[in-house]
Amino acid sequence: MPSHKQAQRGHGHGSLSDSSTSRSLLARLRDDDSQAWDRLVSLYTPLVYFWCQKLNLPEQEIPDVVQEVYKAVHSNIDRFRKDRAQDTFRGWLRTITRSKVADHYRRCSRQPQASGGSVAHRRMAEVADVEDDGFDEEPVYNALFLRALELIRGEFQERTWQAFWRTTVDSQPANDVAEELSMRPGAVRVAKSRVLQRLRRELGESPD
Repeated sequence: MPSHKQAQRGHGHGSLSDSSTSRSLLARLRDDDSQAWDRLVSLYTPLVYFWCQKLNLPEQEIPDVVQEVYKAVHSNIDRFRKDRAQDTFRGWLRTITRSKVADHYRRCSRQPQASGGSVAHRRMAEVADVEDDGFDEEPVYNALFLRALELIRGEFQERTWQAFWRTTVDSQPANDVAEELSMRPGAVRVAKSRVLQRLRRELGESPD
């Protein structure tokens, strides 16, 4: 179970230096692996913060809500299933975040008006009105992917990594990369696929 201090540390941009494993993040979380929880916090806390901010949660109240999000993930991780292609861990985490923000406003709305109860009630109503596609999430998602890539890079040989990076991040044609790295085009595509599959497992988007 991630601590409040871990959640706050995850708001930074550092990567973890523990020994990595190719097992999926979901499998490790379900085994209650402490390193997996550290990775979850490191990877996803900036994204949870972003959602909280977009739902107009005051900055000083975000850490407590983030902690409630991780408590809910810990309690319900066995219930998450990828029954459909559109079922993603990120989508599930966003649903939990919205729920916990709404819960927070609901609690605040029960306070006397002098304590901001009426404001909390209005904000709770706004949570339900916010459309997910109204969030410009691409920059924060890109940062998430980069954090995950930092964690898994040491698992691959340099040439495999360069083949992935140049075709995927730099958008270079596989044939050009193959010539530059003295590889066959097919080997470049295999390298790209291996790293992407590992990235999906690290993000909890792909089962073992």
